Amino acid sequence: MVTRLHDPSAHSFASDNYSGAHPEVLQAMVEANGGHVGSYGADPYTRRLDEVVRDVFGEGASIDPVLTGTGANVSALQALVPRWGAVVCAASAHVYTDEGGAPERLGGIKLLTVPTPDGKLTPELIDRQAHGWGDQQRPQPLAVTVTQSTELGTVYTPDELRAVTDHAHAHGMSVHLDGARLANAAASLGVSLRAITRDAGVDSVSLGGTKNGLVLGESVVTFTEEARAGLVFLRKMDAQLVSKMRFTSAQFLAMFEGDLWLRSATQANAMATRLAGALAVLPGVVVTQPVDANAVFVVLPAAAVEPLRATHHFYDWDRQTGEVRLMCSFDTTEEHVDRLVADLRALLG
Repeated sequence: MVTRLHDPSAHSFASDNYSGAHPEVLQAMVEANGGHVGSYGADPYTRRLDEVVRDVFGEGASIDPVLTGTGANVSALQALVPRWGAVVCAASAHVYTDEGGAPERLGGIKLLTVPTPDGKLTPELIDRQAHGWGDQQRPQPLAVTVTQSTELGTVYTPDELRAVTDHAHAHGMSVHLDGARLANAAASLGVSLRAITRDAGVDSVSLGGTKNGLVLGESVVTFTEEARAGLVFLRKMDAQLVSKMRFTSAQFLAMFEGDLWLRSATQANAMATRLAGALAVLPGVVVTQPVDANAVFVVLPAAAVEPLRATHHFYDWDRQTGEVRLMCSFDTTEEHVDRLVADLRALLG
């Protein structure tokens, strides 16, 4: 028997990946246990997930569970572009800054980056890299990937997404959406998941799970045959094919068959709003980005950073400016937020 090796009361603002699993997700995994069912997706939970994803995203949507967010992004992008293709993304995009070079090294995909002030691409910004078609000296820009919510905690509105997808499609480019925090974006906007994916013209989505209460597992959701072509093979080639897929699928069922995805994301977002509001009135503290979802970017007085980090772990975002990132999770409470604010107030004297 494993003895508990951590303090279950500990809370961190470092990442929503630090959080545990939602009890309803754990219960779904328990219920999926016992007996033998088919492997690699030939099980009743994955078949039910196929039905649920069509209810959530519309008829014709298809879901392919995978192991990791990196794997979801790589496989989804590989399915959209040939070997000579390139993908346009924001310079701050997770797929560029935090995938360990996986799109390039594992996927063989050239990323064409564009600096953005708020993490969001626009048609005008895409055009900085969307050119040179037919030039054999240049990687061919054949897809765009956007992140929702962005690495800077900002959110695309449905109209902003539609502008991007219409512009990309007019150039013959596909559009992928990195939705590691898609639920947080939808909760922030007060819209459905479909409204900021399929209805906005997106071709495929990396549907996040672990940042919103799953134990493990992500998925690729596709809306066209072209976007899904090859995924059945790419999942295996990219080491993303889950053998006991019933447990991955059961978690997604717990999340999306009801409103758990929305409840969890709404809680995380609300705590980020509370945190930003309380920090903004403290002397010497500057909130640097709009708080659209569950991330708070802030510059703290230098002398307070390390003492505060010792009790409320968080990461630096920009060491040159002193900007740090504080992430709220589905299990962040008002008490957690208020304790951090009180400790910082005490450090500021």
